[in-house]
Amino acid sequence: MPSFDIMSEVDEVALRNAVDVANRKIANRYDFKGSDARIEQVDKLLTLHADSQFQLEQMTAVLLPEMTGKKVDVRCLDYGDVQKVSGNKVKQEVKVRVGVEQDMAKKIVKLLKDSKLKVQAAIQGDAVRVSGAKRDVLQEAIALVRKEITDFPLQYGNFRD
Repeated sequence: MPSFDIMSEVDEVALRNAVDVANRKIANRYDFKGSDARIEQVDKLLTLHADSQFQLEQMTAVLLPEMTGKKVDVRCLDYGDVQKVSGNKVKQEVKVRVGVEQDMAKKIVKLLKDSKLKVQAAIQGDAVRVSGAKRDVLQEAIALVRKEITDFPLQYGNFRD
């Protein structure tokens, strides 16, 4: 029985590369001279440090095009609140979401069941396994999920025939 997995992954090498390039661009910009503006990355957590709220927004404006250029989907970013540190300095934590969360997985399973397609969907850890009798039905399921869920980056892989 053919099947495939719906998952959400981020290329960590491309993410690290985008953060490094953004840090270099920030260090070379005239409006950031003499400031303590930087982006730190620990696993899947980015921390943006800046001297003001405006600089934080400018850093985001530098980081997002770099991530897009390296084929990292920016929809996987989950922005935290801006926190005040000593003096005027601010920081913001940005989580990189990896894996299909439980509520999103339930939404995908419900969507496939309500569609009356002849497929079965099961949640397996941080992925959703979809299986059906024919390859064509699975392709219809992929098209349906792509059309309906646009606010979260999903990949379709591990196809078994």
